Amino acid sequence: MLSSVIPAQAQSSDAEKVKEAMKVMQVEAAKLGEPKADGSKLFFGTTKINGDYTIVDGLKTRFNCTATFFSKKGTDFVRISTNVLNDGNRAVGTILDPNGPAYAAISKGGAFYGTVDILGKKYEAGYEPVKNAAGEIIGVYYVGFLLE
Repeated sequence: MLSSVIPAQAQSSDAEKVKEAMKVMQVEAAKLGEPKADGSKLFFGTTKINGDYTIVDGLKTRFNCTATFFSKKGTDFVRISTNVLNDGNRAVGTILDPNGPAYAAISKGGAFYGTVDILGKKYEAGYEPVKNAAGEIIGVYYVGFLLE
């Protein structure tokens, strides 16, 4: 695995930006209500997040970052709202890499912060589980900053 040579100061700066953007994402989602799943649909309160780009586009405007909500579908986490582009289109329907470190952390109920490869590009990123009122993992919050 190749690692980028990035000054420690830049990494901590990016890591702080990731944490700040993640907090804003979670606060904005929480303003809508409790998270809940209905099949592969993810809701915060009565707002269906699938196909709603209000929060992710707001994060891009405010922080110039990428952001995604994933919904749990079986053992996968599927992008349902994102500003990540794949061939010029939103990468909706793509999955969180099941062999990646973020998937491993989320599957155990934890968060992952670090450098990841998303569709062939390196990002300083954060992933946190979305849990329903019963504490079950029903989705994932993601924010990231392009390192290239």
